[in-house]
Amino acid sequence: MGQRDAGGSGISDEEWARFGEEIARESANAPKEPSARARMVTERLRREEEARERAARGRGRFGRRSRPVPGDPPGWRTGPAWQEREGRGKTGRRLKATAAIVLIAGLALVAVRPELLIDRLTGTTEARERAANAAPLPAESVRPTAAPEAVYPDQPTLEEPFRGSPALQWGEGAAAIEVPPASATAGMPQERVADALAKAKAFLVAANLDPAALRGGRPEAALALLDPRQPEVPQRLERALARPDAENDPVTLFTRFDPAEVRPVGGVVKVRGSMRAEAGEPGELRVVTDYTFVHPVTKGDGRVQRTIVRRQITFSVLDPARWQATSGKLQLDTYRSEWSNVRCEATGGFLHPDFPKDAPGGTQPSGPAMDPYDRSGDIRGGECGTVTRS
Repeated sequence: MGQRDAGGSGISDEEWARFGEEIARESANAPKEPSARARMVTERLRREEEARERAARGRGRFGRRSRPVPGDPPGWRTGPAWQEREGRGKTGRRLKATAAIVLIAGLALVAVRPELLIDRLTGTTEARERAANAAPLPAESVRPTAAPEAVYPDQPTLEEPFRGSPALQWGEGAAAIEVPPASATAGMPQERVADALAKAKAFLVAANLDPAALRGGRPEAALALLDPRQPEVPQRLERALARPDAENDPVTLFTRFDPAEVRPVGGVVKVRGSMRAEAGEPGELRVVTDYTFVHPVTKGDGRVQRTIVRRQITFSVLDPARWQATSGKLQLDTYRSEWSNVRCEATGGFLHPDFPKDAPGGTQPSGPAMDPYDRSGDIRGGECGTVTRS
């Protein structure tokens, strides 16, 4: 005799084998009515299954069901519903697995670029977008009374060299140096005043925006606008260009970088300032200029620094009938300059941008802190100091 099955159905192994063989034989000749023995065994199995289910319900256990049982609540679903539930369970697991993969990928991205998460949590993204989409500033007709408003202090990049700077809203290049309308001044007709204003602009462009001059070349176009008859000035400028030293340095008048050290980024220089014509001494027309230039530069390693140069220059146009002067040329009356984000010494006739994380070199700043974008006062001069923003 064979053993009873572990589930307690009461059918021996031999009976199961014979039942299987009989079903196979009858299935081969289908369609047929099942044999009496097959019907008897099937009915026996059904009764035993129902008995087990009723017992299970009495114990409060939950099991899978292949068909409704009396007393089931309306809407109870049979086997296929369990397949659906399993399918939903698998789908849920797949969704959880997908979410886990996305989370892991997100954590890996945050590990590489933590600023993405920090930006989102701190609202930096919105602040950056507001700064980037701010409207350009109108031309500066009069000197401002305060420094520019604070913007999110973002770091410059090769693609966005003015990001995080108030200069992002400034004009670009020569177009930002706007010549005011001319009128007769200091006994000179309107045409001569207009010519003086135009030449003052041409000098500023040649001295601070010309690509060749910025790369350390000789500022020929700017020199050509100056009066060779002005005492001492031409000689001092030539000496400064040929043999720069602390007393005669061309960067006091010309913006120049060492091409072996840095190169400009992007080809755009941001500019803000103003000029005006006014009467000087009899027979003298003065053109007063005050401009700030923002030059982004790089050493070629991906880092960007903004060198900020402010120049206050007053040009004189003299009547040759009254003065020792050349008609149509500019003379330098006064000129003051300041530079930010550079080393204290301008050695070799060049400005040397001071990049963050570089080892400090030369004289260390000891003067007061200043905002290089603040144009509300005159250039103060004095000791080399630090900047409050770059």
